[in-house]
Amino acid sequence: MKHMLMRFALTLAGVLLTGSAFANSELELQSFRPEYSNIASMQRGARDYMAYCSGCHSMKYLRFSRIAADLQIPEDELKANLMFTTDKVGEPIKSALPAASEQWFGRVPPDLSLVARSRGPSWIYTYLQSFYLDETRPLGVNNTVLPGAAMPNVLWELQGWQKKVAHDAAAGGEGAKAEHHGTAFESVSQGSLSPEEYKQFVADVTNFMDYAGEPGKRDRISTGIKVIIYLVLLLVLTYFLKKEFWRDIH
Repeated sequence: MKHMLMRFALTLAGVLLTGSAFANSELELQSFRPEYSNIASMQRGARDYMAYCSGCHSMKYLRFSRIAADLQIPEDELKANLMFTTDKVGEPIKSALPAASEQWFGRVPPDLSLVARSRGPSWIYTYLQSFYLDETRPLGVNNTVLPGAAMPNVLWELQGWQKKVAHDAAAGGEGAKAEHHGTAFESVSQGSLSPEEYKQFVADVTNFMDYAGEPGKRDRISTGIKVIIYLVLLLVLTYFLKKEFWRDIH
């Protein structure tokens, strides 16, 4: 009995410590609120995801036909600009990497269908802005949101290169260009996009990945709003109906 109680106490302590650490890390993320009604942003995000991410990462729970229907993309444009691993619109998004890719990166690049639901859109938004030069890493880059990440900085041509600097440099203002996840960064070389353009690029990709995690979310939210409006109206009608029924009694 003592051993069971001790094991339960240790398990509970581990859960509480893990939850606390997760909560603290969430507080350091850049806040990002997905734009469920911004179809144009999600269209751009789908384009950019397929161009920069789908070569390594699959989305096995999302089909091209669903993207076309939800994001209002004509089938001919879908086939011409988004479908690189198949010509069937009913197929899900598959990675173009062979099985040997695990030897290249140390692990198979994960499927990203549900990453927005498991980690949250703020995590994705911050992660894609938090790569920095690190000579100790095999690929020369690291990430403050996911230290030791095996993923290279595939967006370096757009963002440019940045390095992590001490907080006192950020306070002094010299050389510090941005701050993500509680860490200051300094630009080493400029990419093809300005900092604001790159942020918009990341926002578009994050919007698309949030949509991919739950394609029916926009309809669910819309239906929920309609139901709440209906219930409010029903409450008003019910109140006046009650007043009418009890008018003669009082």
